[in-house]
Amino acid sequence: MMRRALKLAAKGTGHTSPNPLVGAVIVKDGRIIGEGFHKLYGSDHAEVDAFKNATEDVCGADMYVTLEPCSHYGKTPPCARAIVEKGISRVFIGLTDPNPLVSGKGIQILRENGIQVESGILEEEGRKLNEIFLKYITTELPFCIMKTAMTLDGKIATAGGDSKWITGELSRRNVHELRHRVSGIMAGIGTILADDPMLTTRLDGRAGKDPVRIIVDSSARIPLEAKVLNLNSKAGTIIAATAKADKGKIEALEAKGAEVIITPLKDSGVDLNFLMRELGKRKIDSVLLEGGGRLNYSALKSCIVDKVNSFIAPKLIGGENARTPVEGEGIADMKDAIILHKTEFYKFGDDLMIEGYIQKEVTD
Repeated sequence: MMRRALKLAAKGTGHTSPNPLVGAVIVKDGRIIGEGFHKLYGSDHAEVDAFKNATEDVCGADMYVTLEPCSHYGKTPPCARAIVEKGISRVFIGLTDPNPLVSGKGIQILRENGIQVESGILEEEGRKLNEIFLKYITTELPFCIMKTAMTLDGKIATAGGDSKWITGELSRRNVHELRHRVSGIMAGIGTILADDPMLTTRLDGRAGKDPVRIIVDSSARIPLEAKVLNLNSKAGTIIAATAKADKGKIEALEAKGAEVIITPLKDSGVDLNFLMRELGKRKIDSVLLEGGGRLNYSALKSCIVDKVNSFIAPKLIGGENARTPVEGEGIADMKDAIILHKTEFYKFGDDLMIEGYIQKEVTD
């Protein structure tokens, strides 16, 4: 039943930010009599949605919910109170909510009202489903996914700069699913000048949500005719610049509808840590980094990356001057290499995708 609740929760992907993905299933006498999920930020939570969809009286039934029911008034009333009022007898919870406004309080309300509670069911699956929410709610910083696509010999473009297309159609479709999932997509000015991408979400047969476009451009060199500044999209564009940017150019960018964030200088460029804090203040809870080798290295050096999705195509192009996914000054000693753990492998057609999490140093 919890697996069913997790599948329901995933249906809200891309639409609930900065709220979590939550699913709920109501079971009575071994039968599912109601189920629901959080569909949209500001709409009914999963528990209430399940109550509304119930086919019979839920009094005495069990509820399976992927995240601890909320205990506070936000956009909607507290779900823990609704569960008590409906007469649910037992509640099975996947994950305790780390939100300081909830954390344990929802469970406490249920138990104080005689409801049996069991938590920690499929907890790891629940954590992965809500990895974005879990980081953002505890740090107010966006969860950052670095996406790369390279040939088997580690190139992201030919020596002449041609990069379309390294991976196949199925891999590119998955990237658009990733774009739909996140709140923001980040690229460097080099990518804009070389490829002039739109950085929008295009899904086959269904509407996709465009992420906010974030362009790292310390000197504000982006052309005013760039596609990211001239789109018919509900999502806006942010230019991350520094004091090196011309004030007149900043005014012109703002006149185009872009927001300009001025960060301190760091290593002669944008301070990415400062930028991530500013994005968090704007409720951008997640960022897909689709940068070139220099921006990727800066992001890794700044420790803003949480997860890496690396697509590898079975192609060989060679060229000692061909670009690679991570460049910059590089790491001098192998013992200091950035390590991924919890790695998983996926196939998209003939392409391989390696997914892993940046191994953070543990300090006392």
